[in-house]
Amino acid sequence: MPDPEDKITIQSITSPHHIERVNRAKHMAMREALLTIMPAEPPGITPADALNALLPHLDSHEFPDGAKAGWWLKAVQLDLEAKGVIRRGPGSPVRLCGASKSKPSKST
Repeated sequence: MPDPEDKITIQSITSPHHIERVNRAKHMAMREALLTIMPAEPPGITPADALNALLPHLDSHEFPDGAKAGWWLKAVQLDLEAKGVIRRGPGSPVRLCGASKSKPSKST
């Protein structure tokens, strides 16, 4: 059983200098479920549709009956946007999709 005190540091695209420490198991479970249903290309999926689509993919131990899934979806969404794993499509409403693979990689 995972240690409930095991934390991961997350970011937010809306507050770039703010970091938060959250439960690693819950974050990773939501991240896996979100990336499972995330379309690769625009127009993407709305957060509300993403929540409905990912509920069947959530770990029932971490999210019994989908408890707190909405909060965790938003936290993971903002973290993955900040890290460039997912992106927002243009316009309104907010639609999410995978990050573009065409960005040049940084050479070291």
